[in-house]
Amino acid sequence: MPNSSPGPIAKGTIIENRYKVLRKLGRGGFGRTYLVEDMNRYKERCVIKEFAPQLKSSTELQKAESLFKREASMLYKLEHPQIPRFRELFQTKIDDEEFLFLVQDYVKGKTYAQLLKGSKAKPLSEEEVTQLLLDILPVLSYIHSQKVLHRDISPDNLILRTADRLPVLIDFGCVKHVAARAVSQSNGLAGTLVGKPGYCPEEQLRDGMVSPSSDLYSLAVTMLVLLTGKQPQELYDSTNATWNWEQMVTVGPTLKKLLNKMLAHRPRDRYQSAKTVHRILENANPSGVENMISRMNTIVVGHVRAVNHRISGLKKSSMQLAMWQIVAISVSISLVGGIGATLAFSAFWKPQKYPASAMHPASPASFSAPASFASSGFLSKTEKKEQLSIHQRCQNLKIDPSLFYQQVDNLFYGQYPEVKGRQLTEKPADAQLRSQWYQLADELLDRLEKGESLWE
Repeated sequence: MPNSSPGPIAKGTIIENRYKVLRKLGRGGFGRTYLVEDMNRYKERCVIKEFAPQLKSSTELQKAESLFKREASMLYKLEHPQIPRFRELFQTKIDDEEFLFLVQDYVKGKTYAQLLKGSKAKPLSEEEVTQLLLDILPVLSYIHSQKVLHRDISPDNLILRTADRLPVLIDFGCVKHVAARAVSQSNGLAGTLVGKPGYCPEEQLRDGMVSPSSDLYSLAVTMLVLLTGKQPQELYDSTNATWNWEQMVTVGPTLKKLLNKMLAHRPRDRYQSAKTVHRILENANPSGVENMISRMNTIVVGHVRAVNHRISGLKKSSMQLAMWQIVAISVSISLVGGIGATLAFSAFWKPQKYPASAMHPASPASFSAPASFASSGFLSKTEKKEQLSIHQRCQNLKIDPSLFYQQVDNLFYGQYPEVKGRQLTEKPADAQLRSQWYQLADELLDRLEKGESLWE
């Protein structure tokens, strides 16, 4: 059973014969966080969260541990490129002290709170805040679709990842949520009083009432802080329960209306879903595809240069073993056009040989439908013609259609995470979703046909 007040773990300590402590990252009300090396995975860095809530009795601790293990299963099922992957939960002894640990991926980068505090720091522009919202709203939409609430969104819990300059949502408040529930239950109280004062809505801090709209409220406060450089208490009028920020920064009408509605005092007056907020921003920013291509270019170029350097050092005989000279590059991106997903983007060099099926136009009978489509046998002639057109355009560009379909599937499921795991049918209920798939495919092919290469 975890001790209620264990001391900090010393640098160099090896936990469970596997995790070597490099340094302490921070401490919260319910435990410390450490940067460690995974000795079983080539010293890969990850984060260990120590569960050590300041509870009064062994009964409270037992309840907290039970709740924490149950909540950990919730984190384990989350799979999103902008959420640190949950690795494991384990209990162990260190110097006769019992510890409970949660292990997650390490995200290299700075929090937005750190970015605001730098010597050359300045508030974000309207364009930067808009892009940040477009990048992070799909993440919220995803976790809410999994029946998970963050509860603690703030600049401290958003990291600008160094590798791809995308925001990553960290510290789900799972530990704080669990410990608070244990204390509440032992004291006969209701609710889960978790969240940073100033960032969370009143119903969350006062009654422990949380919903997707409370996460959106916290996200809006975070955006105000990043826009103005001011702390929430400098912007909020507690007497009148209003936010006074518009005189401090000038933004367009769309962003102003959107933030104010997210910040509504009553939950029912706010937006009820992240997807709705994202759709409003998307419609107000029609240059989504251009931004998508620009960001993909930025991310891909560095990877391709590194791969080219490595390829140049390979022996000629080794190169001849490959039928295709393909380098699969995993690129974590967030697309302005409603998509937040990992795009496993394949960069194609001119192939040495093509499979026979790729050398001739496909007929409707031999056409292989995208993986997301359960059947194409009963589709209308118009849809079959659309599928055949996409297939033919891939061949004209010397792109393997089956690989291209996989990329569009990744984008599609990023935009519609609620249908991930099932295939689309020919039924009318899925017609709009099929139409969106075709649109995504056509947009990418249009760019490639114009010579706007994504990897040069």
